[in-house]
Amino acid sequence: MMKNSISASKASLVFFLYQMISALDVPLDSKLLEELSQPPTITQQSPKDYIVDPRENIVIQCEAKGKPPPSFSWTRNGTHFDIDKDEQVTMKPNSGTLVINIMNGGKAEAYEGVYQCTARNERGAAISNNIVIRPSRSPLWTKEKLEPNQVREGDSLVLHCRPPVGLPPPIIFWMDNAFQRLPQSERVSQGLNGDLYFSNVQPEDTREDYICYARFNHTQTIQQKQPISVKVFSMDSLNDTIAANLSDTDIYGAKPVTERPPILLTPTGTTSNKVELRGNVLLLECIAAGLPTPVIRWIKEGGELPANRTFFENFKKTLKIIDVSEADSGNYKCIARNILGSTHHVISVTVKAAPYWITAPRNLVLSPGEDGTLICRANGNPKPSISWLANGVPIAIAPEDPSRKVDGDTIIFSAVQERSSAVYQCNASNEYGYLLANAFVNVLAEPPRILTPANKLYQVILDSPALIDCAYFGSPKPEIEWFKGVKGSILRGNEYVFHDNGTLEIPVAQKDSTGTYTCVARNELGKIQNEVQLEVKDPTMIIKQPEYKVIQRYGHVSFECIIKHDSTLIPTVIWLKDNDELPDDERFLVGKDNLTIMNVTDKDDGTYTCIVNTTLDSVSASAVLTVVAAPPTPAIIYARPNPPFDLELTGQLERSIELSWIPGDENNSPITSFVIEYEDGLHEPGVWHYQTEVPGSQTTVQLKLSPYVNYSFRVIAVNEIGRSQPSEPSEQYLTKSANPDENPSNVQGIGSEPDNLVITWESLKGFQSNGPGLQYKVSWRQKDVDDEWTSVVVANVSKYIVSGTPTFVPYEIKVQALNDLGYAPEPSEVIGHSGEDLPMVAPGNVQVHVINSTLAKVHWDPVPLKSVRGHLQGYKVYYWKVQSLSRRSKRHIEKKILTFRGNKTFGMLPGLEPYSSYKLNVRVVNGKGEGPASPDRVFKTPEGVPSSPSFLKITNPTLDSLTLEWGSPTHPNGVLISYILKFQPINNTHELGPLVEIRIPANESSLILKNLNYSTRYKFYFNAQTSVGSGSQITEEAVTIMDEGKEDWKKEIVNGSRSFFVLKGLTPGTAYKVRVGAEGLSGFRSSEDVFETGPAMASRQVDIATQGWFIGLMCAVALLILILLIVCFIRRNKGGKYPVKEKEDAHADPEIQPMKEDDGTFGEYRSLESDAEDHKPLKKGSRTPSDRTVKKEDSDDSLVDYGEGVNGQFNEDGSFIGQYSGKKEKEPAEGNESSEAPSPVNAMNSFV
Repeated sequence: MMKNSISASKASLVFFLYQMISALDVPLDSKLLEELSQPPTITQQSPKDYIVDPRENIVIQCEAKGKPPPSFSWTRNGTHFDIDKDEQVTMKPNSGTLVINIMNGGKAEAYEGVYQCTARNERGAAISNNIVIRPSRSPLWTKEKLEPNQVREGDSLVLHCRPPVGLPPPIIFWMDNAFQRLPQSERVSQGLNGDLYFSNVQPEDTREDYICYARFNHTQTIQQKQPISVKVFSMDSLNDTIAANLSDTDIYGAKPVTERPPILLTPTGTTSNKVELRGNVLLLECIAAGLPTPVIRWIKEGGELPANRTFFENFKKTLKIIDVSEADSGNYKCIARNILGSTHHVISVTVKAAPYWITAPRNLVLSPGEDGTLICRANGNPKPSISWLANGVPIAIAPEDPSRKVDGDTIIFSAVQERSSAVYQCNASNEYGYLLANAFVNVLAEPPRILTPANKLYQVILDSPALIDCAYFGSPKPEIEWFKGVKGSILRGNEYVFHDNGTLEIPVAQKDSTGTYTCVARNELGKIQNEVQLEVKDPTMIIKQPEYKVIQRYGHVSFECIIKHDSTLIPTVIWLKDNDELPDDERFLVGKDNLTIMNVTDKDDGTYTCIVNTTLDSVSASAVLTVVAAPPTPAIIYARPNPPFDLELTGQLERSIELSWIPGDENNSPITSFVIEYEDGLHEPGVWHYQTEVPGSQTTVQLKLSPYVNYSFRVIAVNEIGRSQPSEPSEQYLTKSANPDENPSNVQGIGSEPDNLVITWESLKGFQSNGPGLQYKVSWRQKDVDDEWTSVVVANVSKYIVSGTPTFVPYEIKVQALNDLGYAPEPSEVIGHSGEDLPMVAPGNVQVHVINSTLAKVHWDPVPLKSVRGHLQGYKVYYWKVQSLSRRSKRHIEKKILTFRGNKTFGMLPGLEPYSSYKLNVRVVNGKGEGPASPDRVFKTPEGVPSSPSFLKITNPTLDSLTLEWGSPTHPNGVLISYILKFQPINNTHELGPLVEIRIPANESSLILKNLNYSTRYKFYFNAQTSVGSGSQITEEAVTIMDEGKEDWKKEIVNGSRSFFVLKGLTPGTAYKVRVGAEGLSGFRSSEDVFETGPAMASRQVDIATQGWFIGLMCAVALLILILLIVCFIRRNKGGKYPVKEKEDAHADPEIQPMKEDDGTFGEYRSLESDAEDHKPLKKGSRTPSDRTVKKEDSDDSLVDYGEGVNGQFNEDGSFIGQYSGKKEKEPAEGNESSEAPSPVNAMNSFV
């Protein structure tokens, strides 16, 4: 741990900024570096060969640092570059970076050249590399006439690219017209020069779009060569061509494709030379022709290809060696081989080297009179020459310096003075390049400085080394001396080690090593000292180590790790299992000085280590746990734990104490937690309060205490079964009194009367008083008035009333607790208000704007806030109906109230009754109540449309007339001007006939409709009208009766639970009327329908079809039916034929609702008496419109009212199948057959 401490202190003090030879060490102290003078140093510059985009501004970087900050200048092509004379060139502030503005009219070509930057201050001048600026170029392809390439199958071919010369050189690739890369292989590949090589051509190589592309990355442009055409002649096609041009007697035929041995397409000849520079990538290429396609192999004569740096590309046609060095020089042989032979080529590679550093010159910081050297050593091939410059000037013509001597690659300095400070440049160059390095010589004369903070505290463990730092700087280098104590003597002897960097080392620190140490640094320019402190701490020890344990499976085990440590150090304990973290398992419980494992399993076997760390040292101890199988055990009895015992209070402080205890028997159920409770014998004797809860593995706890409380503690153990009995109370501990820590909460100021202010708060609880004599200081003053605080001290109460206050004004209020020892902290202020009074003024300028017959908008002017005399809660609008304008009869006045919160000045009054007179007034509301009402404002609502007539009854059906009776609308909403009656017939297919409209005077209440068709169903629509418009409709249906004689009724009693009845013994071909009635508590109700039985079945014994009379009868019947069909057709067209849905929409009732679909049973029928009261949809047995809808308030007429105008059908077994259901689909019948509603077409089909 001591080593870590020393390393941390060194990190901030003794890192070197520069590497120096026989020179001063300058620590990396930011404050020190800012104060020391320093020659310029180039920190950033553009590359030597700088290719720029001619379309963008040119930025030539040059950044430098120094003290004082350097100034910058530039040369261009060896002469001074005056940037002030060129408006396109600017220099960045506090920088040497040039910006040449090309985008605003400048031309990049005009600024080509060699640039060099100089950074200068009073201690020297540093220079940059020569930066060569060249704009990139991407020239167009020269136009050329390309002849088609006609090649025989199997021959080799080279397609030349010859891209334009660009800067930098372009990247070459081949594509087709669809911009797809041409596939390459061992047979077809691209060479390093961009040409496309075919080792042998195949018929599939024929195409007209071989296109070479050149991509110039710097300008992001791509140039395209004209497409090259290649046509490959196969031997078969060539023989056909020859045969077409020779006679039969000629001998013709081309030789078939022949295989050929390899020949090299590139490079040519048997040998060639290649020069490459050190550090670059060496690329060697061999591409061969031949059939089959040759395979390339590479070797190095007299050596091996370098491992890890050799790669093969382009199907092994290219050998690539990265980071080449002089050792890679030699002869490289490529061998091309196929089944017919081989060929080879030897490339002699010579690796040259641009200059590279062996020892670059380093900055030198010297004191006056000291010696030093600058060394500049470089290598290269050929060996570079070394030249020196001083402040950017060749040293031969630089100002003389008697302390300087140049010896080749070394400059020797002797007895330097402050004027010897300068920046030196070393240039190493050969034919392949150059290196330039700046190194300064900085001669400083500085008095001593100590960089270690004053009174720094060092802490070490007893018997370990102590390293005490004294980081310093001075020029000349100061001498360091150490003293112990304020007046102690200089430290000497073997018991101390003095390091060159000023550090004092005490190899074995003892208790008497503790104390103050003084470091003194002096040189010829001055003296300085610094004091630091050393403390020697007791080592951390494990006084009770964990022991080897053998435990039965499913038991629990505990390892102890009791430690002793220096009281000023805070230890942390970590447990490991097998040198790794403990499993993330709740069975592992880590206590203050133990580790407990519950329900041990086999996987818990292992080594457990206790590690104790402090900030200065670390100790550890280990023990092994072995898990064995548990023997059979008797049944375990689980119970609550026994109470803890032997409670002990230790470490008594004013605000905390440590409580420890011994757990009682856990009774076979592990203790999961302990609950600590306390009793305040001073304020609440006999009442126990919850204090805290700790895990079951913990037997001590540090408890926070409040002042002026007489504490007793008790502990309760908890396991899964329950809680133990409380332990015996601990001894009592009375804490000292203190000022209150807190003030009352929930402070409020609300007046109960117009002339008072009631200040309330929540009192502190007994133990919060922190001492005897708890009182409260109540302070108040009127807000926004330059008043002093008024204060009063009251006893331990929670309310104080300030009397004689103005009505509803804001007050600043604060309540501070105090006791016999003093006041609590200054309380925060709250804002309250004195009491409210009823508002004084009513809202003025009340205006009502009637929007429609049921809605109005009311406006008013807000009352002045001062007249509200309280918290403005809103406005209340009282409004009531005076009378209805249509009936001129007054009614009981029922006032309605609408409340509008906040400072609103308008509101909407909904739900008004049309054509009525209303009054309203407005009142302002505060917390006290309502203010006076504004003068009543009268307004009237306009007429609206009336409600539907209260009822519509249709009575007295005859052959051609019906009687209608109705009641006036419940809500006329205006003056009725008329009633509108519309009606239309409904035929047997539920289609609606022409609509007839009748306008009836408003004073009528009945009407007899005459000249109606007999046995016809009619639908009626009835509504009332005011001047505004028509109200909602009421609808009904009725049927005129048939022209028949006296009816002979037969009666059958049917069980009330049945929904059908079969009629038997009927005469075939006869019309019948059926009526179904039900009698109950509400009276007798019935409904009826008309049907016709089918024809009689012929006798099986007589072939009636052969009888002449039967044939004549059938012909007569057929003729009659035909005549009937024609008459029906003409009559139907005369009335207009249209879809029912369309006619319903034309006279739509807005309140029409869908009717429940038929369920195949008879519905409930009502008498006319009930129809007058209940308007329901028509039940089964009554026709409905074809869209199966009926008005919600319609009455359900009984069949008695309809007469005998409806036909029906029965099956042969007499079951009823025809009924007015409103459906066109077939319905299931009580029998073996089903039938449709009767129509002439159906009748014809039945006959045929």
